[in-house]
Amino acid sequence: MNTQVFNGSSETLGEVQLECKDLAYSYSSSHVIFKDINIKTYTDELVAIVGPSGTGKSTLIRVLANLIPPTAGHVFLNGIEVKAPSSQISLVHQSIATFPWMTALDNVKIVLRNKVKDDEATEIAKKMITLVGLQGHEDNYPKEMSGGMRQRIAIARALAASPTIMLMDEPFVHLDELTANSLRSEIYSIVFNPENDLKSVILVSHNLHEVVQLADRVYVMGGTPAQIINEIKIDLPRPRSEEEPIFYEYVKMLYNDLIPKESR
Repeated sequence: MNTQVFNGSSETLGEVQLECKDLAYSYSSSHVIFKDINIKTYTDELVAIVGPSGTGKSTLIRVLANLIPPTAGHVFLNGIEVKAPSSQISLVHQSIATFPWMTALDNVKIVLRNKVKDDEATEIAKKMITLVGLQGHEDNYPKEMSGGMRQRIAIARALAASPTIMLMDEPFVHLDELTANSLRSEIYSIVFNPENDLKSVILVSHNLHEVVQLADRVYVMGGTPAQIINEIKIDLPRPRSEEEPIFYEYVKMLYNDLIPKESR
C-alpha cells in the first residue's frame, strides 16, 4: 500500500480512536468480499473510504459498527476490542432513516430512551437539533421536511447518543445536488463541534469531489477480494475550493487509483 501526500505536511496525528486489524468478510470460502483491511482514525479526523462498486465498502462500515461480525480480524475503540454494537459508534445510513409517525424531536430522542430521564432527553435532542441547523422544526414530522432536513435529523439522532465515532455510509447520495452541497459545506463543522463528544468520522462515498472536500485522509479499496491499495492524506486548508488546481490534483489521484489504466 502506498501513502501519498502533496505539499509535504508534517502535521502530527492525534490519538488513535478507531482501528481495525486484518479485517476480512466473506459469504463463503469461495466468496470473499474483502480481506487484510487495516485502517485507523485519529482524533479530530474525518477519514474517507472509496472504491469501485462491489468492493464491500458498505459491508465494511457495518462490520466496523459491529452490526455484522467479521470473518477474521478485530476492531478496536481506544485500544479496546469491540465485539458488539456500542453506543460509542453511531451509523448514519444513506437511506435517510427517520420514523414518519414521530416528530423531529422524538426522532432524535429515541436513541436516549431508557438511558436518561425524559426531560434530559428532550434537552439533549433540542441541543443536537440546533447543532444541525434545524432549531424551530422540533415539532415537524418527516413528511413536512425536505430530504436534506430529514438527513440532518438523522445526524442529530446519531450525535444525541454521545458517540466518539460516527460512520457515514453515502449520507448525501439521495439528496439533490444543491441540498447535498449545502450539507457538505456544514457537515465538518457540525461533527467536530465542541458541543458534541465526537472524536472522528469515517465516510464512505463514491463522489470524489465530496471526498476531497471533506476528508483529512482517504483509504482506497480495490482488487478482488478487496484490500486497501492506497492511503492519501488530503493536505488542503479549510474551507476548500474546487476552483483550486490542487483540489483537482487530488481528485485525479483518486480517480487514477480507482480506474484501471486500460479503461481510461
